[in-house]
Parts: sequence; structure tokens; C-alpha cells
Amino acid sequence: MTEHGSRQHFETLAIHAGQEPDAATGAVVPPIHQVSTYKQDGVGGLRGGYEYSRSANPTRTALEENLAALEGGRRGLAFASGLAAEDCLLRTLLKPGDHLVIPDDAYGGTFRLIAKVVERWGVAWSVANTSDPAAVREAVRPETKLIWVETPSNPLLGITDIALIADIARSAGARLAVDNTFASPYLQQPLALGADVVVHSTTKYMGGHSDVVGGALVTADEELGGELAFHQNAMGAIAGPFDSWLVLRGIKTLAVRMDRHSANAARIVEALAAHPKVTQVYYPGLASHPGHEVAAKQMRDFGGMVSFRVAGGEEEAVAVCDRTRVFTLGESLGGVESLIEHPGRMTHASVAGSALEVPADLVRLSVGIEAVDDLLADLRQALG
Repeated sequence: MTEHGSRQHFETLAIHAGQEPDAATGAVVPPIHQVSTYKQDGVGGLRGGYEYSRSANPTRTALEENLAALEGGRRGLAFASGLAAEDCLLRTLLKPGDHLVIPDDAYGGTFRLIAKVVERWGVAWSVANTSDPAAVREAVRPETKLIWVETPSNPLLGITDIALIADIARSAGARLAVDNTFASPYLQQPLALGADVVVHSTTKYMGGHSDVVGGALVTADEELGGELAFHQNAMGAIAGPFDSWLVLRGIKTLAVRMDRHSANAARIVEALAAHPKVTQVYYPGLASHPGHEVAAKQMRDFGGMVSFRVAGGEEEAVAVCDRTRVFTLGESLGGVESLIEHPGRMTHASVAGSALEVPADLVRLSVGIEAVDDLLADLRQALG
């Protein structure tokens, strides 16, 4: 984090980092620089370092500086999607013959990218329960260059001790990447716990309004940041100016939204745990959750994502998703509105038949910021 950032609280950084009033007009919101190229003062004479908007754009710069400040990093990079960010990271860190370790519970798109695309480059991968440090140590090989972690994980809300896995990665000469999408930087700071790079789908809590698709990488390592920036420019999957502006707009209210998401989720978890048709609830805020103590140690709060299993199997799980009226049936997460989905048939269909396959009777909730009593009533009628 910058010297300026180290003196300020998260909520202040979210609103101000990278976002000084516009020098030309005094506008307090950064303008959308919807431009592809820039006038040069003589050949190679760049104004503010801007030449072509794939390489850099002032609106994207504002977002990238903000992302770095929020995660306590030195370099933030904004992409067209979360998977574009992941692709850049994997291409930067891995080459044919290398190996990476992935979680046994992870976003289906991440698994698809690694199993169906990265493997074709000649990169090997293996699966481990990252909540179990011994399992991670066993999965590491001499050629391991990257350990990938999601915490909380998607969709089973598993918790990984970031500091412990960071020690394992360092001992192996590997990097640790942490997908921080479910937590957001407000609830969790992976770089401070030893991670080398943080991954985000900014589509989710960072944007917060289900109106933008984006991704991000943040690192405290200047050299790695430069390598990632080189690949970002060379590959070109950058966040556009308007998308960058939308994410910046969302970030301003991230702290207050996450407080409400977490509070609503806690109430819903309490009700689900007591419901006779719910057989299991996955939420790190539960004292019975196996990762509860680690989550309490490394997170500010437990977030807005909840998964649960229902009596009646897959057919009933799908029916519950169909019966909600306030919860909208849809993929994605992290918006102000509450969403419900069936991971096995929707976001995680790509992991079917693999070590990451999810239970068929699982339902995942993205708990929004509506009145929690309305959300509770909706779930009760959907469960019957």
C-alpha cells in the first residue's frame, strides 16, 4: 500500500484512491475517457504516458490504482473479465512442463480454463483440498510453480488458511494466487497474509450492481506486476473505459454493501439451519463450519454467499430455485439483488465427473441487501 494509503481507512480509500478531482473541470468523479488514441507532442512525446488505450487509459488507471490501494498492493490491473485476469496470470507464471495445484472446490470457469485450455499448453495440474495443508504439501511437485486458492470457495464455502499455504508455496519455490472474489478486499486481505497475487471477478461484489463484467489482478511484487502488465498489454483483454468507470462507481459503496450482505446472510443461515427440509448449510460464520476459526482470524466478516442442501435430492433443489420470487434465478453473484442457483446444472456444470463435482442437491444463494425479512419469507415459501 502506498504511504498515502497506509494513513487511511478502507472506506476512505474506496472513495478516493486513484480518484483525484478532474484537473480540467474539477469534477469529483473521474471522467470516462472513451478514447482509443492520444495526441503526441512530437514522435514519442506522450502526455501522461498515454499512447493507445489497450496499453493504458486514464479511467482504467484510476481503477487500477484504486484496486492496488484496497488490496494493499503496488500494482493493480483491470481486465475484461475475471477469466481474462486468470488467463493473464496463468500465461505469465506457467510454461510447458510446469505444474500447478488447484482446489477441490472452485469456480467452474476456473476449472474449465485450466483443464481444457491450460493443459493443452503442456502444463500439468492436480487437485488438493486446500483447507488441509498436508494435502497441499502432498500435491506439490518439484515442477510446481503455482498454488491456486479460493477462500471462501465456490460453491461449498470452504476456508483456506492463506498464511499457512503461503508458507508452503514459498518453501516449494512456487507462487500463491488467491481468488478473493467471494470475500472482496473489504473482508479479506490476502497479500497481507503472504499471497503473491490476488484475483478478482470485479463483476461480483466490486461492481456490485450486476451491470458490468470485469476482472482484476493485484500484487505487491513490483517485478511480478511489471510482468503481468506486459502480458496484459500483449494479450489485450483489458477493461474498457466505461466498464472501469462502473466498477469504480461500485467500489465506492463496497464497505457498506458488504456489511449488509454479511448481516443478511447471517440471518438467513440461522433460519436455514433450523429448517426441517435443509440437510446441511455451508457458511463460514457457523461455529460448526470446519473453517470457522480460520475465517474468523483472516476475515472481517463472513460475507454474503450461502450454500445449502435440501431433502429430496436434485429434483427438489431445482424446484426450490424455481419457486423463489424475491431471489432471482440466475448465475453470477455479489449484486445488490439476491440470486439463487443450482450449481450442478448452472455455474459448475463444467466440473461434472471431475474431482470438483458438486452435490446434486446443492443450492447456492447470493444474499443481497434487500430487507432480510422479505428474503426469509421468500425462502420459507420456496422450501415449503
